[in-house]
Amino acid sequence: MCGRFTITVAAAEVAELLGVAIPPDYRPRYNAAPSQNLLVARVNDAGEREAVLLRWGLIPSWATDPKIAFSLINARGETVAQKPSFRSAFKRRRCIIPADGFFEWKKDGKLKRPHWFHRKDRKVFVFAGLWE
Repeated sequence: MCGRFTITVAAAEVAELLGVAIPPDYRPRYNAAPSQNLLVARVNDAGEREAVLLRWGLIPSWATDPKIAFSLINARGETVAQKPSFRSAFKRRRCIIPADGFFEWKKDGKLKRPHWFHRKDRKVFVFAGLWE
């Protein structure tokens, strides 16, 4: 995943995609960033799908400093099952994160220029996620 994304559509469209009720405090985001509370869908302890707001940045159960969350915002698909930081969440606590676009930056001399990637039809898609 990237370091910034957008979820600009109405709650009704997200609810239809996820098949769950959206929390009333959901707001569209034009620059979703690490450390913000963002919408995810996950399976709760009762085995039912739910939509909740979670803070972006993983704090492993063994971590003693919550600041580690700033460095754990993305996991590589190739190593997520082996890395100690992600291994437990990968086995037991997966979620999906709705988005309608994401940003990648291209270096242009000394400047970095953002490029917004999205579906041609501008519909919502999901990223895979982990939670602790």
